[in-house]
Amino acid sequence: MKNYLKSFNILSNDDIELFESKVTYKKLEKGDFFIKEGKTCKEIAFVISGIFRSFYYSSSSEEVTYCFTFSNSFVSAYSSFLSQAKTAENIQALTAVELLVISRDEILKLENSSSNWLRFFKLIAEQEYIEMEKRIFILQKETAEKRYQDLLTNAPEYLQLIPLNYLSSYLGITQRHLSRIRANISN
Repeated sequence: MKNYLKSFNILSNDDIELFESKVTYKKLEKGDFFIKEGKTCKEIAFVISGIFRSFYYSSSSEEVTYCFTFSNSFVSAYSSFLSQAKTAENIQALTAVELLVISRDEILKLENSSSNWLRFFKLIAEQEYIEMEKRIFILQKETAEKRYQDLLTNAPEYLQLIPLNYLSSYLGITQRHLSRIRANISN
């Protein structure tokens, strides 16, 4: 985590040490939830190891996977965290996960302690927005084949680590369609 925080070249060593003093270690088993729909998100976590999937239920009660979170990144039900409204999302561990968790109250204290934290959190929010926009554009503009090819190129770890039922949901296609795409690409 320390190296990740340093990589932004915003936070001082003192800022990072203060952050480290505020986090608590937590372990989740495969299938456990970081947060469930209907709860209010009151924490952010840094993923030391493991994989999360974020999903919601469609109007027809189908699970729709929209995001995966791997190690060396932050995870949260961000809209709920910001607004303190109940979330519509579920964040579930696909593997055993090790986390460093920090509460919303401690985040707010950090923001008040140094402008470096405001700059850091602004940068993280901007990066999340850009990723979300890319995801929306690729889902709306590209074919399923192109979306799969994009994953092959830009996130091959998804294809190796994510079960096909979640991967097909993430791509917005059926598992059968995903199998056909994979067969066509490997030929």
